Amino acid sequence: MRQAVKISDNVYWVGAIDWNLRDFHGYSTHRGTTYNAYLVLGEKPTLIDTVKKEFYDEMLERIQSVIDPKKIQIIISNHSELDHSGALVQTVQATEPEEVYVSPMGLKNLMSHFHQDLRFKVVKTGDKINIGSDVISFVEARMLHWPDSMFSYLEKENILFSNDVFGMHYATSRLFDDENDEKIWMTEAEKYYANIVMPYSDIVLRFLEQLKKMNLSPKMIAPDHGFIWRKDPARIVELYGKWAAQKPTNKAVIVYDSMWGSSEKMARQIADGISSCGTQVKVVSMHHSDRSDVALELLNSAALIVGTPVLNSQIFPSMADVLCYLKGIRKKNLIGAAFGSYGWNGAPIDSVTKMLEEMGVEIISPAVKSPFVPDDKMLNQCYELGVQIGQKINEKLHA
Repeated sequence: MRQAVKISDNVYWVGAIDWNLRDFHGYSTHRGTTYNAYLVLGEKPTLIDTVKKEFYDEMLERIQSVIDPKKIQIIISNHSELDHSGALVQTVQATEPEEVYVSPMGLKNLMSHFHQDLRFKVVKTGDKINIGSDVISFVEARMLHWPDSMFSYLEKENILFSNDVFGMHYATSRLFDDENDEKIWMTEAEKYYANIVMPYSDIVLRFLEQLKKMNLSPKMIAPDHGFIWRKDPARIVELYGKWAAQKPTNKAVIVYDSMWGSSEKMARQIADGISSCGTQVKVVSMHHSDRSDVALELLNSAALIVGTPVLNSQIFPSMADVLCYLKGIRKKNLIGAAFGSYGWNGAPIDSVTKMLEEMGVEIISPAVKSPFVPDDKMLNQCYELGVQIGQKINEKLHA
C-alpha cells in the first residue's frame, strides 16, 4: 500500500506522482508532475485539495495509511482546475465530509464541472475555520491563475497551502526543496512561471504586497505541484517578485522556422550580429522545439525576433502557433522585429510585425524579407539588424 508522507506534526502529504505526463494543455512537461493533496489531523480531520481523477486510488491509499477516510470531516478545494478537483466527487462519496469549503468563484466553477452540490460552503479572504487542534484561514488569490484560486493557511503550524502558486511541474519522490537539485528545479520553476503565471504578473506583485501586509511568514509553503518549500520558503516568494517585475536582461531570443533553409540562414546572421554587441542570444527553431520552451527563454529576455517562411500566402503554421501562444502569456518590456524568406508574396512576413505590435513589442525595424535564397547583401542586412537589436538592448539596460 502507498504511504502518506508526514511533513509536520499534524500534516501529511497524500498526493500522487505523475511520472509520465509530457503535455499539460500545450505546455511540455518533460519531467512529469505531482498532484499534491494534504491531510491535516485534528478534531476535525481536513483534506486540502484532491488529485487528478485518474490518481484517486493512489490518494485514497495514502489517506488510508494514516486514518480511516470516513473520519475526514472537512475538504478544502483551493482551486477547481481538474488536476486538483478531478477526484473531488469520488472523495466526497468516500469520506462523506460535513462541508467542502470553496471560494465564491470556486463554487461557480465546481458546479459547472460536476453539476451537483457536494456540500459546498463558500469562504472569502479573512474567513477562518476551527478544526480543533488548529485554525485554517483563507486568502482569495483571484486570477492566480484562475478566478477561483485561494490560499489556505494553517495558523499554528504556520503552513501556507498555495494551490498552483509557487509550484512547478516536476515529478519527484523527494517532497522537499532541500532534497532536490536546484539546477533542475530552478528551470522547472521558471518554466512554470513563464507559461502559467506570467500573464498575471501585475496581480502577482499586488498579491505579494497583500501577503506582506498580512505579516504571513510561513515556515513551509505547500503548493499543489512539485515539492514543498521547507528549508527556505521565502526563496520562491522572492523569485516570484523578480519574475513578476519582468525586468529584461542582456539577452535576445530568435524564434523561427524554415522550409528550405533560407529563413534559418537569416536567423543565424541576425544572431551573429546580436552576439557582436556582447548580448546573449538564444536561437530557437520551431521545427525542433516546443512553444512552452520559447516562453521559458523569454522570461528574462529583452528582445523577441521572429522569422518565418511563407506558405500559401500565410506565415508558416508553426510560427502562427507559437505567436498565438506567446501573445497569451503577455510578456512585457520586449523589443523586436520580423524577418523571413518568401517566394512571390512577402506580405505575410509584414503580418508578423503587426502580431508583435499587438503583443506590445516595441518594433525597432521594418521586417527584413528575402525573396527565395538570401544573397550576401541580404545576409549582411540581417547581420546589421542583429547589431541594431544588440545596441538597442544595451541602451535600454544602461539608460
